[in-house]
Amino acid sequence: MTVRALRFAAGIEAASLVILLVNLFTAHLPAITSLGGPIHGTAYLVVIAATFLVPASPSARWLAVIPGIGGLLALRQFSRA
Repeated sequence: MTVRALRFAAGIEAASLVILLVNLFTAHLPAITSLGGPIHGTAYLVVIAATFLVPASPSARWLAVIPGIGGLLALRQFSRA
């Protein structure tokens, strides 16, 4: 269950970062920023928490701390193990 939550949160984290960056470089709408920022932050925290709940190597835990793509990198590390 935790790996499943990690996979979902990592996808949300990466997608929200892309949306925020596209908004920053194009229209820069405040509504997207005010909605996407908290979503990205929450997904980031869920990725870190879920990574610490899954028994894994310490390198996967350090990878999860990287904002934006850390969850995807940690999932890749889990699949290698």
